Amino acid sequence: MQHRNEKLRTYILTAIFTAITAVFAQITIPLPIVPITGQTLAVGLVATVLGSRYGTVSMVLYVILGAIGVPVFASFSGGPQVLIGPTGGFIFGFIATAFVMGYFLEKTKYTFTMALIANLIGMVITFLFGVIQLKLVLNLSWAGAMATGVTPFIAGGVIKAILAAYVGIILRKRLVSIGMLKETSSANRFLIN
Repeated sequence: MQHRNEKLRTYILTAIFTAITAVFAQITIPLPIVPITGQTLAVGLVATVLGSRYGTVSMVLYVILGAIGVPVFASFSGGPQVLIGPTGGFIFGFIATAFVMGYFLEKTKYTFTMALIANLIGMVITFLFGVIQLKLVLNLSWAGAMATGVTPFIAGGVIKAILAAYVGIILRKRLVSIGMLKETSSANRFLIN
């Protein structure tokens, strides 16, 4: 029974953070090709709170929901055309971002400083995936893809990384205190309880 309860809590948290990502995606400032959205802030929170395994699962669920047409992407969009379009690389990048960020935190410590470093690393990973697809889909030069998909977003990305690190660590500690997450002594990691 205890094991079933642990699994249920894990599934609930993973689903909640998938939904949070969908909600944050609707916080949008439209720009010509790549809008500013709250998705990257949500991805930072997901990875900071859930870690590599469940953070990745949450992002895979998010991408699957969008791929089958559920309007979870920015501006209530969904469908495979979004994933193969100019901004699809950023969305695919969320999966790798969640894994790398969570893994980094699991191998270091869940502190604000380490979470900030993880979120900055995650920002770079998301940009990398996004720029590659922008270049390929729009037939841009590397400089053009960087100017379109990275340069306008660096300052906002840093601000979102700071927010995700700060709020993520607080949220994680609170989830530990109510028994939804379990802190382990080995490698300074938290695991889903």
